[in-house]
Amino acid sequence: MLSEDIKEKYELVIGLEVHAQLLTVSKMYNADSTEYGNMPNTNVSVITLGHPGTLPKVNKMAVEYAIKMGIACNGEITRHNIFARKNYFYPDLPKGYQITQDKGPICVGGHVPIFINGEQKSIALTRIHMEEDAGKSMHLAGEVDTLVDFNRAGVPLIEIVSEPDLRSSEEAYAFLVEIKKLVRYLDICDGNMEEGSLRCDANISIRKKGDTELGKKVEVKNMNSFRNVVRAIEHEFERQVQMMEDGIEIDSETRNFDGPTGTTSSLRSKENLNDYRYFPEPDLSPVVVSEEWLQAVKSEMPALPRELFDKFVNQYGLPDYDAGVLTDSKEIALFFEELCTKTDNYKAASNWMMGPVKSYLNELTLHISDFPIKPEQVAELIALIDDGKVNFSVASQKIYPELLRDKHKRPYQIAQDLNLIQESDEGSIKPIIESVIAENAAKVEEYKSGKKGLLGMFMGQVMKKSQGKADPKVASKILTELLGD
Repeated sequence: MLSEDIKEKYELVIGLEVHAQLLTVSKMYNADSTEYGNMPNTNVSVITLGHPGTLPKVNKMAVEYAIKMGIACNGEITRHNIFARKNYFYPDLPKGYQITQDKGPICVGGHVPIFINGEQKSIALTRIHMEEDAGKSMHLAGEVDTLVDFNRAGVPLIEIVSEPDLRSSEEAYAFLVEIKKLVRYLDICDGNMEEGSLRCDANISIRKKGDTELGKKVEVKNMNSFRNVVRAIEHEFERQVQMMEDGIEIDSETRNFDGPTGTTSSLRSKENLNDYRYFPEPDLSPVVVSEEWLQAVKSEMPALPRELFDKFVNQYGLPDYDAGVLTDSKEIALFFEELCTKTDNYKAASNWMMGPVKSYLNELTLHISDFPIKPEQVAELIALIDDGKVNFSVASQKIYPELLRDKHKRPYQIAQDLNLIQESDEGSIKPIIESVIAENAAKVEEYKSGKKGLLGMFMGQVMKKSQGKADPKVASKILTELLGD
């Protein structure tokens, strides 16, 4: 292990290349299905397999999805788009080339804001371009042969390429979280790294602190989770620092990440990579994004995480933490927004969403779309508490579970049926408190001698005697008055 003093001498520099598989029904350049999980080699045709004489055609929906991501990342949308052939031989690339964008990506520049320890940092993007995915080589345990599944070949992708602006594994993690949120809010990708619909390669280098020139970058592949991206970056940082300290030159190479060991191993040298021999795709006409088309796509843009975060903080007065949790999921954010149209107690609405609602969803591994209670019913629960009819404990522990069992009931109806309506009349509560004081004469003397913490014990007895129906605010006021000093 390297000492912290040695690590402190070096700066980590990271750029990420994120591939997002687009949620189109058909492939990038033909009508074959993109459905995940089908039997191998069933989502294929002569076009996917690259048979001679077949001609591709651009998927318009994939282009619109790419434009949406470009807008969301504040990039400049390219109006005249041409495609290119990226030539290389690999078993899962049936045509022997990949149709992609080379010189003219659909989106140039842009940035993605991230938050680290409450501070915002803007990560610049180089480009976002469209391309098609390759197939998948299958290496089965105990088998010496490699099998190939071409179902994924031709599935539409966008590649989001960042500038080398990231300076820690934490920043890389935050960047990926924001990208995943964006593609999910836009409904253009499900963001599932385990299924390969969101994949990431990391370009990692180090340099002495104070240096301005970038070091030799190492590209790391095969990271199938955000956590593994963090592990790979941290391993590479230590490996490269150790090499620098030992006077060993760092090679510019592509390395493979091994999940079980958390280490990387060399795949191939960058200096020896084949020339991809890019040239314009002769079978595809340029795709021209007209002003009318661009404005139409812009009109379909949903509210984005950052916009909702600002709204929840500035308009609803929520703390940053609440707004961050609520905007983590598009569906949770929209449920909360609807809830806020039915109650003015926005903080209480946030507490219900982050507490009882999320606990229920997490416990049963459900999506918010499966949540049986409507926003107006949650608003009625909040109103019952605000009006002093029940306290939060009764609402969350007795009324809320009953709502989950029967979604057609109303909170007030349940409170009445279960005899839970809170008593706020001082004339009804005072005799109960007087009875508690009479039964605990010794504790009263201790309270009056300075043990003010006993107030909670008295309140507990009052709530018990009233079967939880005494209004805590009213009861506390009367109890304090009767106990005196």
